[in-house]
Amino acid sequence: MFDVITFGSAAWDVFMDLPPKFIKKSAHFTPAKDMVFDLGSKIDVPGTRFAFGGGGINTARTFAAQGLLTAYCGMAGDDIPGREAVAYLNELGIDTGFLSKTAKKATNNSVVLNAPGTDRVILVYRGASELLAAENIDWQKLNAKLFYLAPLSGKLCRLTERITLHAKKRGAMVAANLGNSQLAMGRACIKSLLARIDVLILNQEEAAMMTGVDYADEAGIIKKIVHMHSGISVVTKGEDGAVVIAGGKIYEAKLKKFKIANITGAGDAFGSGFMSGMLASGKDIEYSMRLALINAKHCLSSRVPEGLPASRALRLIEQENIKIKIRSL
Repeated sequence: MFDVITFGSAAWDVFMDLPPKFIKKSAHFTPAKDMVFDLGSKIDVPGTRFAFGGGGINTARTFAAQGLLTAYCGMAGDDIPGREAVAYLNELGIDTGFLSKTAKKATNNSVVLNAPGTDRVILVYRGASELLAAENIDWQKLNAKLFYLAPLSGKLCRLTERITLHAKKRGAMVAANLGNSQLAMGRACIKSLLARIDVLILNQEEAAMMTGVDYADEAGIIKKIVHMHSGISVVTKGEDGAVVIAGGKIYEAKLKKFKIANITGAGDAFGSGFMSGMLASGKDIEYSMRLALINAKHCLSSRVPEGLPASRALRLIEQENIKIKIRSL
């Protein structure tokens, strides 16, 4: 039996750094800056990097680096990136027995245009990952202490219910970062899912969408989440840290400011870091929250995504000395 099986996309990502001159003020959109290019032009960039990403791979990479016996369940194209993804995961010690191949679509890929000191734009092709179907999964062998669901989009989100039902039958813990496609499945479906999710992980935008509460009303969002979900709930807030709701208490923490190299995958890093902490500590919320923040910082500080080993994470937790505020609901 595995410690963790992750579910989500597998993608081949190209990161490109853009000179600041392509960032222009906008009078029409929010946020008030745009990336602007001249059609037909050829643009020199100061740097480029290649890496595997997608929610399924991002989270599996963290779990494996933390020393957990990890498998990834997903779909890739029968192409060069798909074959390289298998080799990459095997190199990290991640089991690929549940990774299926298809010739119908290419492996997911994206181009991440990084704007120094501001943000990024991601051009996304959602390909093979969305074709994973129930018949592609060997359900008899699908067994782990933890089933971790990264956001499942498009047709793939239809598997959310089947995976969570299977996990509960096996007595596994379920952690899920529900994405927009899953949150759009309807109230009845969401209610049914939440009853089977032990740890719910959302960013503030997703939390606002699920609860129907205004994005800026954090107290209202927390109150509604408590009403909707009886398990542990995690809401990330970007540079403002995160909130964890568990056992009638609210835990809040954030990192000191630091230089950010890349924000892609930070949410996956936080969620998988939190659940790595839960497995390692016997569900100690404070330790799990510290590990989540440290893992997110590691992702944000790295130009290329990589896992944070458990031994190094412990040292960084001590160095960072993260303060956690706790209050009753």
